Amino acid sequence: MTAMFRPRRLLTLAALTLVWCGLWGEITAANILGGLAVAVAVTALGVGTSGAGGIRPIPLLKLLWLVIVDLLKSTVGVATEIVTPGDSTDESIVAVTVPPDSRDHLLLLIVAITLTPGTAVVDADPETGTLYLHLLHDDRRSATVEHVNELATLACAALPTGRAHTS
Repeated sequence: MTAMFRPRRLLTLAALTLVWCGLWGEITAANILGGLAVAVAVTALGVGTSGAGGIRPIPLLKLLWLVIVDLLKSTVGVATEIVTPGDSTDESIVAVTVPPDSRDHLLLLIVAITLTPGTAVVDADPETGTLYLHLLHDDRRSATVEHVNELATLACAALPTGRAHTS
């Protein structure tokens, strides 16, 4: 089978075409053809890829599950904090440096962390891979650092880039 008609490539072309139509806000023949043309050009040129990337479904599902569980647990925690009389927060800022191979996934990590109530990324340094997080409860500092590293490991496993980083 030629490289042009491999199922994975066809799926990628279809997904990129669908995203193109979504950006234009409607599915029309012109948008489908335009999106397909852009998708073919992007994949043929290998724009933004090293050729070693991809998506690994099992680690991606684990990452998504972890983010969903975080979202649910932290929502309950923040809601409890709101309805409980008094203020038991002990806010802090913590710096978490992710491993070098995780730096290609900083945006994904920032979104996954900030999506969960009670924790927010307030700054990031892509050069060092350091994320600065605002925590509602400082006593969760070490658990949060460990958890961010777990997210980073899953992100790298789910979406490998094939690039080696040096520190």
